[in-house]
Amino acid sequence: MTYCVAMRLDEGLVCLSDSRTNAGVDHINTFRKMTVFERPGDRVVVLMSAGNLAITQAVVNLLREHASVQDHESVWSAATMFECARMVGDTVRKVYQRDAGPLKEFGVDFNASFILCGQIDSEPPRLFQIYAAGNFIEATEDTPYFQIGESKYGKPIIDRVVTSATSLDEAAKCALISMDSTIRSNLSVGLPLDLLIYRSNELKVARHVSIDAENPYFNMIHGQWGASLRRVFAELPDPDWANWAEDASASAPR
Repeated sequence: MTYCVAMRLDEGLVCLSDSRTNAGVDHINTFRKMTVFERPGDRVVVLMSAGNLAITQAVVNLLREHASVQDHESVWSAATMFECARMVGDTVRKVYQRDAGPLKEFGVDFNASFILCGQIDSEPPRLFQIYAAGNFIEATEDTPYFQIGESKYGKPIIDRVVTSATSLDEAAKCALISMDSTIRSNLSVGLPLDLLIYRSNELKVARHVSIDAENPYFNMIHGQWGASLRRVFAELPDPDWANWAEDASASAPR
C-alpha cells in the first residue's frame, strides 16, 4: 500500500508520496510512486500512483513510452492538463482491457488510482484524481487537495489546516505531518518520501527532494508533533461528570 497527497494552492502545488509497496516482519519493498514530466518554460506534469504495483507501473511505463516517441499523443503534446488527465484515464483503460481478465482468474482485483497535477503554458495549475475505471475529478476551491492510498490517517490535519490561501511552506509542513500520522498508524506506508513543490507560472519544479530516515526536518516533525499533541491533550479539562445526566436513558427519545 502507499499514501500520496497533492494540494492545489493559490501559490502553486505541493505533492508528497511514500515509497513502500509491502511490509512484513522481515520483508520490505520500496518503489517510487511519483513520476515527473518537466520541460522548463513549457510544462510541469506530476503523476502519483497507488494500488497494485504491476498495474500502476504498466500505466506509467506506457505514458513514458508515448512521451518518448516523436509526434505521438503524449503528455508533451497535450495542450491542457485536462487533456493529460484524459490520456492517463485512457491508458488506465488500455491496461484494464489487457490485464483485468487474467488478474481476475487469479483472484486479483484491478486496483489502481492516480493523482495528476501540474501546469501547461499559461493555463493555471490544475489537480486531478483518476480512478481505476479511467474516469477522473478535478480539485476545486472548496476541495483543494486529493489523497490516494492509505488516506484516512492523514486526512484530519489537512481538513483542519489547508485552504487555497495556505502558503507552499505551510502546506508542505502539513503534508509531512499528514504523512507522519499515516506512517505511525500503518506499517504499509514508510520512508523514503518524495516531496515536490511547484510555484505557479514558473513552469519548472521549484523543489524536489527525497526524505529518508536521516532527514532532520522530518525527524523534528516526527518528535515535536506527537509531543505537541500530548501537551494540548493534557491541557484540555477532564469531563465534569457532576454536570452530566447520571442516567442517559432518562433523556433518550421514546
